[in-house]
Amino acid sequence: MPKTFTGKPPIIIAHRGASGYRPEHTLAAYELAIALGADYIEPDLVSTKDGVLIARHENEISETTNVASHREFARRQTTKVIDGESKIGWFTEDFTLAELKTLRAKERIPQLRSQNIFYDGLFEIPTLQEIIDLVKDKSAQINRQIGIYPETKHPTYFKSIGLALETPLLTTLIANCYQGANATVFIQSFEVDNLKYLSTKTDLPLVQLVNNSGKPYDFVVNSNDSTYIDLVNTSSLKEIAKYAQAIGVHKNLLVSQDSTGKLLSPTSLVIDAHAAGLLVHVWTFRNEDYFLPLDFQGNPQGEYELFFNLGIDGVFSDYPDTACAVNQNLKF
Repeated sequence: MPKTFTGKPPIIIAHRGASGYRPEHTLAAYELAIALGADYIEPDLVSTKDGVLIARHENEISETTNVASHREFARRQTTKVIDGESKIGWFTEDFTLAELKTLRAKERIPQLRSQNIFYDGLFEIPTLQEIIDLVKDKSAQINRQIGIYPETKHPTYFKSIGLALETPLLTTLIANCYQGANATVFIQSFEVDNLKYLSTKTDLPLVQLVNNSGKPYDFVVNSNDSTYIDLVNTSSLKEIAKYAQAIGVHKNLLVSQDSTGKLLSPTSLVIDAHAAGLLVHVWTFRNEDYFLPLDFQGNPQGEYELFFNLGIDGVFSDYPDTACAVNQNLKF
């Protein structure tokens, strides 16, 4: 089996918490993920009107909260262009934290996870500080250090409206004693400029996220012709290594699929990234057949085994118990 970059077993990153079992980005989802063995929990961060970082997949919250049923907020519904895409709904930056705390989370994909509808309306939107408090408490209880893996969502957009994410993120992390290259933190972003900026302000590990299509939104704004695919050639990987310690890549960039959904041969990306000095974390692994390649319908464990055997350094998973079980059964 190819070795990971560090020679240690891959880390299991609970994608938005144990989001296969609880509504995503809730303290309940993060707490369950820790109980199921996750090494890191992953909050996507957006800002409130009063500059507090909270965990939501998007700043538009109609899909993940009950905001539409709050008549007092009906007039807040609006249309905005976020990263070039027009969206209709309710946006976190138009609400104070106190207002957002009156909302409750709901399952984002109920058609695939009907079991999670049971929890709709039970859980608040957590702040970054509340997530850190949970991690610290649980780490002490189980005597195992749990890491956090925050993503700055839409950093160019939030900077444009005077709610830049980077300073409050670093301020919060420093206040909670997360410092240095060996801290149990990874800061991730789909954009490039904000990671380069962060690299001048912190020694905390940074992760360049790479999709299998499109381009970073800051490239769009800056009229940079490069795409995400361009970021994973050998010369670009060396450039990423100047400001980041890892890449977080769409799994199709490692093993692509044909038109029927059947897997093709692996690419050289893991080898190339390791040669550039970068860790490779891969997203997103889920148990439902809807998300699985044709080769592994009904067998999510087989997909994990395939990717672990490529020497990857970590996986983002909605089902950290499945990921952990496969991880523990493989020899590293």
